[in-house]
Amino acid sequence: MSTDVTAKSPAPAPPGKSGAGTGDGLLQLLLDGMRRNMRQYGMLIALGLIVALFAVWTDGDLLLPRNVSNLVLQNSYILILAMGMMLVIIAGHIDLSVGSLTAFIGSMAAVFMVNNDLPWPVAVILCLLVGAVAGAIQGFFIAYGGIPSFIVTLAGMLIFRGLTEIFLEGQTLGPFPEGLQKVANGFMPEVGPNTNYHNLTLLLGLALIAFVVFQEFRDRKRQQEFDLDVLPFKLFLLKLVALAAAVLVVTLLLASYKGAPIVLLILGVLLVGFGYVMRNVVIGRHIYAIGGNLPAAKLSGVKDKKVTFLVFLNMGMLAALAGLVFAARFNAASPKAGLNFELEAIAASFIGGASMSGGVGTVLGAIIGGLVLGVLNNGMNLVGIGTDWQQVIKGLVLLAAVGFDVWNKRKVGS
Repeated sequence: MSTDVTAKSPAPAPPGKSGAGTGDGLLQLLLDGMRRNMRQYGMLIALGLIVALFAVWTDGDLLLPRNVSNLVLQNSYILILAMGMMLVIIAGHIDLSVGSLTAFIGSMAAVFMVNNDLPWPVAVILCLLVGAVAGAIQGFFIAYGGIPSFIVTLAGMLIFRGLTEIFLEGQTLGPFPEGLQKVANGFMPEVGPNTNYHNLTLLLGLALIAFVVFQEFRDRKRQQEFDLDVLPFKLFLLKLVALAAAVLVVTLLLASYKGAPIVLLILGVLLVGFGYVMRNVVIGRHIYAIGGNLPAAKLSGVKDKKVTFLVFLNMGMLAALAGLVFAARFNAASPKAGLNFELEAIAASFIGGASMSGGVGTVLGAIIGGLVLGVLNNGMNLVGIGTDWQQVIKGLVLLAAVGFDVWNKRKVGS
């Protein structure tokens, strides 16, 4: 008796189409998507859980509109630094000088505006140029001098801290002009009829939702054109709904207080700009390339020295912007400003998905990492946890994030 060996066995069902019930199928899609995108969504989910935890723990005080606005204002300068630091780490380097450079630029701004009555817009431009020059000098020694970034920026940390003391003569200097203060502490103006909400903020939130949906569909189409793995469509729609809901909630919270802070608009422009550069512009790909595999990048024609130089120039300019925002927010320049800012920015980058070996990370990840630290600080202050235990908890969070990155790499490589 013969057997028909040509008979075809049933083809395995595609992921998420195994014939299980709708609920089980959606759950399986969710689990499969999470496994394939653990790095991308892990800290976003962690941020949501931390927010939920402190919202319950503080009886809702964490999500009061006033506190949400304060959360943005209090962490704006760290988020600015984190975006620049993420690019530095992706390129395979580190920058220990940003906290001291932040303080130095604040001191220069005070000398320009308070002691010499220079118009604040002119002083802002000069300070940004000084920050760019400071970053360029460090970038030159790193890229063209061949000195490790750790050593160059450690020297920069000491130099800029000393210059800050010299400029301020050991004293706090202020106040700053009202126009500059509004950049760090002000809100968008109110226009239109009285709706019990801030109208411009509502329009901004709706525009942001439309932009996010458009960008997600565009990225998905591009990935499909290059035959890259994409999320199953049901999970993709679930992701869109979650993102739109998160943006809408934050928009309503901000619109029910004084509206969107001006510094939030600055952060938004930086996030969109750097996100576009890292995804779509040649230099963004080159930054990933030199951090991921420097010898291969050189063989491919990447001008690694030029890219490294520009990365540190950019970091210097962002440190200057953070220094201006910080000084304007507290309406004074202090010799002790910027202490541990470099550690906060580095921690935000690693929590947000950067890798110690370079070549991995996103600008949005830096924002998420910074928000994780910001929500932890704010929530722990609201529940009365002392600064000593706050440091311990933040250290454990950083260790857990890096440990998760190492575990994820080993799992993918096995």
